[in-house]
Amino acid sequence: MFLSMANYFDWVEDKTERALTKRKAKKVYKKAHKRTFLSELWSWIDALLFAIFFVLLINQFLFQLFVIPSPSMVHTLEVGDRVIVNKDSYGVELYPAGPKIMTSGRNVERDNIITFYNPEYDSKGPFFDVLSQVVYMGTLTLVNIDKDENGNPRERLYVKRAVGMPGDVVSFENGDVMILPGGTDEFVSEYDFRSENGLSLSPNRIVNIDAYPGLEAAAAITAYSDNNLMSYLPNEERDDYLEIQGTDDDWIFDRYEFEKERYKTLEILNPSDMSYRSQSAKYQNGIYVPTGYVLPLGDNRDNSHDGRYFGPVEESDINGRVIGRFWPLNRIGNLTDD
Repeated sequence: MFLSMANYFDWVEDKTERALTKRKAKKVYKKAHKRTFLSELWSWIDALLFAIFFVLLINQFLFQLFVIPSPSMVHTLEVGDRVIVNKDSYGVELYPAGPKIMTSGRNVERDNIITFYNPEYDSKGPFFDVLSQVVYMGTLTLVNIDKDENGNPRERLYVKRAVGMPGDVVSFENGDVMILPGGTDEFVSEYDFRSENGLSLSPNRIVNIDAYPGLEAAAAITAYSDNNLMSYLPNEERDDYLEIQGTDDDWIFDRYEFEKERYKTLEILNPSDMSYRSQSAKYQNGIYVPTGYVLPLGDNRDNSHDGRYFGPVEESDINGRVIGRFWPLNRIGNLTDD
């Protein structure tokens, strides 16, 4: 009897101690984890940092969002369009603007719409270059800290179409693209080349071909003026130039064709100047695309700063392929076939 009561009291004491200990532990836990403003703030910061880190991983290694900044791809891509770039199409970039791995068998194909690092970009240093890209990607393109002295965003990345491939020679006649494909001996017009090979017909022109005699005359006049030879200017050049004066037509200045004609005239006026001869030959012969390079051109051929001016770009500087547009909503669509 006494043994039984003793066992009973031991049992009650044990249960009581367990209950009190558990209750005390709960009070200590609640006190230690009391929800304060700072704890709430930190929980939000922690969640935000995790989200940004997750977004950065996706943007860097899988897909990157990109805002079209200029009209160089009109009407395939309009200014302000937001597109998705496949980041592992041509290899995996270890960090923004860094080296790529796993590039074997992942070459750029003709007609791909690509994003690549601006060959003429004036770097503010590797730390800033990486930081600006991290901020840009981490905010889903909403924040761009890379701006010029006037507060305008600088173009670190370009989006163009891969037109010239290794072995090709690409030349321009009155703004029209002529292609000498590798292994062939005859230039063909880009339109015919695209039609015969089932490529996109999106590249377009808006400058009237009738404007080119006047533009070329303006280039020749500039060359004569630079050499103080205006008194020897042929009447034909003067007449062609006067035809474009006082017209109401809006025509975009084709700088490439202007420089091509200017150097051609300078070579005629100064046949012994090797620099003029070299520059003229470069324009006349066209642009050769070496192995490991691609010549990118904008679809808006009359208003695009592209490979005509800075030359072919290395495939290692191409960071992805544009695969789709997600904004504006009424133009959502696939771009791999454009």
